[in-house]
This record gives sequence, structure tokens and C-alpha cells, in this order.
Amino acid sequence: MRTTLSRLLAATLLLGLCISFISRPTADGWVSIFDGKTFNGWKVGDNASTFSIKDGTIMVAGPRAHLFYEGPVGNHDFKNFEWKAQVKTMPGANSGMFIHTAYQETGWPSQGYEIQVNQSHTDWRKTGSVYSFQDVKEVFVKDEEWYTEHIIVQGKKVIIKINDKVVNDYTEADSLSAPGRKDKRHLSHGTIALQGHDPKSVIYYKDLMIKVLPD
Repeated sequence: MRTTLSRLLAATLLLGLCISFISRPTADGWVSIFDGKTFNGWKVGDNASTFSIKDGTIMVAGPRAHLFYEGPVGNHDFKNFEWKAQVKTMPGANSGMFIHTAYQETGWPSQGYEIQVNQSHTDWRKTGSVYSFQDVKEVFVKDEEWYTEHIIVQGKKVIIKINDKVVNDYTEADSLSAPGRKDKRHLSHGTIALQGHDPKSVIYYKDLMIKVLPD
């Protein structure tokens, strides 16, 4: 009995240490939301095999799928926040980083904005676009090279930085969130997600970090 209780106590302490390590903020408020080994705190709907873990990164390769954050940071419900990740696209790849969205089992997310990840896919909307709302045509980084994509959401503004350079500064029109409007593609609150776009698109993500900002 004592042995069983000792083992249970040790396991509980180890779990607590792991959770603390994963979710503890740095001095400047950033919190890691991907441990490089598991999808703990994340949830994917259909086509789950599109997402895998390779050498400490999230590898995206397969049919349309979306990986939603459902972990403890901010109770996965963000309003004002910053989100950044190291990203590497392979030639012809298309992906996206969703903000203010919500879990869906299938289909393209109907809530929130997609921030585009695309250097050389045929879609003319390139990395840093607030997809179909304020798009970027210029390409700032190369395929097969790691870069930082940094999204800042504050009030009605969304700022996207690529390697610390502002490439898009978007202010949402009040009409997009008007009462009674059925389209949910506007700023409100919600979780974040990564997109798997198509079987030919291969993308890697690592060092995913969140910083919750005051309302």
C-alpha cells in the first residue's frame, strides 16, 4: 500500500512539474504552447494525420485539416494577445495561422481571421495577409528557410511582423462586427489554429508562443 501511494505521489508531482514547465510565462510574458514532443493542449478534427511531430516541430503535410489550441493558457480564449512561431515553408506550400477562431470538426474555419503563410503557392495572397481582408502581394522570405511570423491582436488592430518587420497593419471596420451580421470572420475572441491546406503543401512550425495582453 505504501509503495502504491508513493508511486502515485511521485507521478502526481511529476505531472505537476511538467504542466508548470509547459505553461510558465517568461519574464516578458511569453508562454510556450507546444512542447515539441506531443500534441497535448491541441485538438484536430478530420484528416488528423495531416499533422505530425518531426524533430521537435509540427509538420503539416496532407489534406485539408486544422489544428486548434485547446490548452490551459488563457483558457484558450484570447482577445488581446500576441502569437508568434518559427515557420518553414517548402516550395509551393500554403498554410495559415488563425486567430479568434473556434474548433470545427471539418471544413474551413468559419470564425475569425486567417493570417496567411505562403511564399510560392499559386495563391497570390502571400505571407502576412489578413486573408481576403487586407492582403499582401510581396514575398519577404524564402521557402526552406526558418523565419518568425508574429501576430499582434489589440482592439480593432491586427499587426503582422515577419522577422521583426511590420508587413501588414490592419484596422477592422466597425461594420464587420455589427450586430446581426452572420459572417463570423471578424475580431471578437477565441482560440488559435494552424492550417493544413492540401496534400502538396508541406510546412513546419516550432517555438509556438503566446502572450496574453490586457483588455
